[in-house]
Amino acid sequence: MIREIVQVGDEVLRKKCEPVTRFDGELAALLDDMKETLKKAEGAGLAAPQVGVPIRAVLVDVPEGFFEFINPVFVWQKGEQVGPEGCLSVRGKSGIVCRPNKVKIIYQDRHGDKYAVVARGWFARAVCHELDHLDGILYTDKAENIRDEED
Repeated sequence: MIREIVQVGDEVLRKKCEPVTRFDGELAALLDDMKETLKKAEGAGLAAPQVGVPIRAVLVDVPEGFFEFINPVFVWQKGEQVGPEGCLSVRGKSGIVCRPNKVKIIYQDRHGDKYAVVARGWFARAVCHELDHLDGILYTDKAENIRDEED
């Protein structure tokens, strides 16, 4: 099911999200809905609060693959990259954001199993952007040169 993507101004985007404690059919349905929503929106990532659910779950869809990160935590961050970002919850805007160039996170999958991943470049940027959503942070809080996108 395609869900509505919450837009800037909605208080759910500014909440610190709760950890996922139940790995059940309800979580699986949410993740499936988020995947459909992300594909339709043609984005690189989507966090649960962006569909109005304040839990620590994000999706990232990058050339390296499609990832579901539940309760993700940074282990380390290295380097620096500066580049443009936009957000499905901040339509029509973009800005320049400084992010780590390489990150390692630990996370759980939809079944509660634990994993780790190292992300570099664009993948790292997408991970950092989505994990910020879980702490109520929008890219516009970190961006310089925010502007309206051209049609």
